[in-house]
Amino acid sequence: MPAKQADLVKYRQITLLETLDRVLNKGIVLVGEVTLSVADVDLIFLGLQVILTSVETAKQLGVRREE
Repeated sequence: MPAKQADLVKYRQITLLETLDRVLNKGIVLVGEVTLSVADVDLIFLGLQVILTSVETAKQLGVRREE
């Protein structure tokens, strides 16, 4: 009995290269904050904003590079 096409797509494994290609084509934004404290005294604050995408996708989205 042959497997249905839908069943094959359902169980298809995605490689790391395919995942990276999708991320670069679509883009991903990471935003986070970390505060290092000792005895309720804030010592270090780290703010993080990262855009991971291809150059072409960034240009299409209007992302400008700061120098």
